[in-house]
Amino acid sequence: MPGRVFLTAPIAELAAALGVSPAPVADEAPRQNIAPGQEVVALTSEGLSRMRWGMIPVGRVNARGRPVMETIINARSETLFDKSAYAGTGRAVMPVNGWYEWTGERRRKTPWRITPQDGGFLWFAAITDIWTAPGGTRLHQLAAVTCEPSADVRDIHHRMAVILETVRIPLWLSGSPQDVAALMRPWPDGSLRVEEATNVNWEDP
Repeated sequence: MPGRVFLTAPIAELAAALGVSPAPVADEAPRQNIAPGQEVVALTSEGLSRMRWGMIPVGRVNARGRPVMETIINARSETLFDKSAYAGTGRAVMPVNGWYEWTGERRRKTPWRITPQDGGFLWFAAITDIWTAPGGTRLHQLAAVTCEPSADVRDIHHRMAVILETVRIPLWLSGSPQDVAALMRPWPDGSLRVEEATNVNWEDP
């Protein structure tokens, strides 16, 4: 599942690929290292916007009725429509040019960069929520939806983000749980390039 992501293509290129206006994120700069807790570009049925990557689960409870304590960064597709912790969430797409994973021991980890074989964008399925902070500030937030890994990434992680075909984005954004169930599957084998990540400043997301 995505630990960190990057979005380095111009926003105008992203907007053109989606057929939407680049506003209000037209000033978004290329970013090589985006970590959970930071803002990301998101697409909803209303267009592009910015959201916090990570859902603060205030008021959300698990199946036992206990409060969810950890910020939700990724949501398992297998339980997305069953868990009470995800009840009432919306849907969005998190556009990226790729993501990073790590393998190895804690002090000797190897970072890996995962990108489309042919370049371009990956459209991560995501769920959304709004957190109302003390004082009334409303924070739009999202979590990526994950599934079993494809053969391309199986050796470096046991989960991956659900990746959508461009033509399936409208279905994900507005379809019923039954309609979108078939979308939540691994990306086809051979579609992703995995290479060791170099020249990335991990200390300055």
